[in-house]
Amino acid sequence: MNNGGTEAPPVGTRLLTELRSETARADSKASLLLGAMSMTVSLLVGLLAVREGSALRLSAAGNVLLWAATAALAGALVCLLLAVMPRYGTARWTPGRPLTYFGDIHRATEGGRLAEALAVTEARQSDGVLEALAQNSRIVGAKHRWIRAGLAVYSTGALLMPLAWLVG
Repeated sequence: MNNGGTEAPPVGTRLLTELRSETARADSKASLLLGAMSMTVSLLVGLLAVREGSALRLSAAGNVLLWAATAALAGALVCLLLAVMPRYGTARWTPGRPLTYFGDIHRATEGGRLAEALAVTEARQSDGVLEALAQNSRIVGAKHRWIRAGLAVYSTGALLMPLAWLVG
């Protein structure tokens, strides 16, 4: 930092870069899991087509397991879609605050205050980096929670589906 404390600390800038990379990795993980889930659902639909919709001819236990697997896969879909859903900062930009992401830039532009906002951001780099770190770490944490939940529910559905066929 310089003597005015306005420059962004190098470690903060490095951490912000790492957080943004982690956000991209989390989105990639969720997308990969969505692809795997779509293959599982395709398998289910294919099996039903081959059996000419005879899933309803399963035993009561088999039907319960099949519907539980279907519900789990639907839940996994929701979780993984929530993981890749865009998230924005919780703090709304106001004049006098540094810009931290594209939504702030949009608000400053709409208010005709972009030049002023850029000057504040330049003068208060450290504040901008600190706020961006807080917002990005919240976003990455939320993405990882949804991915973990989606993976757990997907695994449950993927295990219940063949079990339903085995139970018959």
